[in-house]
Amino acid sequence: MAALIYLTPSLTNTLPDWWSRILPDDRIRLGLDLQGGIHLVLEVEVDKAVESHLERTVEEMKGDLREEKLRYQAIERTGLEGIRVVLMRAEDVQPFTETLEMAYSDFEIQTGGEQDGHPVMVLQLGSDARKRIKEMAVDQALETIRNRIDQFGVTEPEIRPQEDHRILVQLPGVSDPKRAIELIGKTALLEFKLVDEDHSLDEALEGNIPPGDEILYETAPAAESPDRRRIPYLLKKRAVLTGEYITDARVAIDSQYNEPYVSLSFDTRGARLFEQITGENIKKRLAIVLDNNVYSAPVIQDKIAGGKAQITGRFSMEEAKDLAIVLRAGALPAPVKILEERSVGPSLGMDSIQKGIKSMLIGGLVVILFMVIYYNLSGLIADLALVLNLIFIMAGLSFFGATLTLPGIAGIILTIGMSVDANVLIFERIREESRLGKTPRASIESGYGKALVTILDAQVTTLIGALILFQFGTGPVRGFAVTLSIGIVASLFTAIFVTRIIFDLLYVQKRMKKLSI
Repeated sequence: MAALIYLTPSLTNTLPDWWSRILPDDRIRLGLDLQGGIHLVLEVEVDKAVESHLERTVEEMKGDLREEKLRYQAIERTGLEGIRVVLMRAEDVQPFTETLEMAYSDFEIQTGGEQDGHPVMVLQLGSDARKRIKEMAVDQALETIRNRIDQFGVTEPEIRPQEDHRILVQLPGVSDPKRAIELIGKTALLEFKLVDEDHSLDEALEGNIPPGDEILYETAPAAESPDRRRIPYLLKKRAVLTGEYITDARVAIDSQYNEPYVSLSFDTRGARLFEQITGENIKKRLAIVLDNNVYSAPVIQDKIAGGKAQITGRFSMEEAKDLAIVLRAGALPAPVKILEERSVGPSLGMDSIQKGIKSMLIGGLVVILFMVIYYNLSGLIADLALVLNLIFIMAGLSFFGATLTLPGIAGIILTIGMSVDANVLIFERIREESRLGKTPRASIESGYGKALVTILDAQVTTLIGALILFQFGTGPVRGFAVTLSIGIVASLFTAIFVTRIIFDLLYVQKRMKKLSI
């Protein structure tokens, strides 16, 4: 009865209102190969992660040298290899080396000659450190993508690392592939940058960009600009605050204009920095930049305390939700590139389901006919146990929230044969005992007793193998292991207990005199 209750929601779309309040209403989940979805192979651009690490190190090093009163002419990144520092005075070489050996152990410090009479120091990033940064970038990207997909609401996604800094992503049942891909691939680097209002934007657009500045663009909403005109901004290149301090991002509705916006919350340090920045730049414009796109550039009217900020930009509700998701999940440590994109249509999934069910029905029918012909009434009892076994498997998938895949259907078909195999062992033992002249009741007891050990040995060893497949396998292999594991447990119950109860009912309670086997 419990199995039928768990199976009912998957058999009908019209359940009474009281069902979900009292009884479970979870349906059997279908995998990517059965219900369609997206298959992606992403590559994490790990060189960008190394580049970002070196850029951050350059900024940290500038601060450390100022604290130590070590004057420098230039500090710059040299490709992906390291950092080049030009000191002002030769006497600073020794204290520079001592300072950096303690704080920057990932670098090998070497002298690099002179530039215009100034000593040059070269910091070479070690190979172990470079490898660690790349591996960490992949791990962080994997976790960030998983967080985004979880918040996107995909059921049973498959997200796992592969070789060469690649990540496999499978999203079953996704109806909007374009939106999902954009959500996964967005770097989500949030920066707050001051607008440079001391220099001419027109001159900068002609190519005369002041040192330390850059030009970024805001795309006008379609309602205001049908051709999606891009609005330029001249910004200070250095970000005064980044999204690393964000603790929460949620969608809210503006009561005045009835438009969605994204509300941000900063941690303690971020709140303090934001209050300081807004207090020092009253009446100046602060641009909110995500992945080098300006979302808005409001004028700071007053110092903002409390660690709260807003991102407005005439969003649709869907755009605001997606922006909140990527900000909550955090920025990717490095950009990701889509190497392979494949959409599995629902028609292919339905075709797979139909062929899988057809093969299962044909195989089951052949087994049922064989058992009835070869074992007569006993074969019919085995067939009843087989039907119960299938019901238990499907109900088990619903109970555990497991996903049914095409290999999972193959596991069910294999279980059909294994379930009947247990009954065959029992029936042959009963036949042997019956030939020795024992009564039906004695033959049944002896047959079940002698076959039990053999059945347990065979089924338990197969179950161990299935559990190992589930633990270490991925994707289709796990789908096969799930149905096989549930099927083995169900077949043990039906073959040993259910059929025995029926035999006892017929030959003990009803006192049938002749074995039909």
